[in-house]
Amino acid sequence: MFKAMILLTKRSDMSSQEFAHWWLEEHAPRARELPKVREIRFNLVADAEDVDGVAELWFDSREDFDAAYATDIGKAVAQDSLDHVSARVRLLVEENQILTS
Repeated sequence: MFKAMILLTKRSDMSSQEFAHWWLEEHAPRARELPKVREIRFNLVADAEDVDGVAELWFDSREDFDAAYATDIGKAVAQDSLDHVSARVRLLVEENQILTS
């Protein structure tokens, strides 16, 4: 399984509450429409000064990830993020699960 982690920093003119509302109530439904996305988790960061949210998205492969973001919905999801953040860092990772309950 392929995983992308995306670190987001809200725009300076947004409150934490405004960021959370946009991300969870407006952006999340769009992200769910990405083709072939298997799982999505949005994590609001409680105590960091430079990161407000961390998104985790799982796909079967890097090819599925690239193809999803090449679609119209993928381009719209990416642009929606860029319109609401001052910084975005995408990390393409290999997850190694150490413990599960």
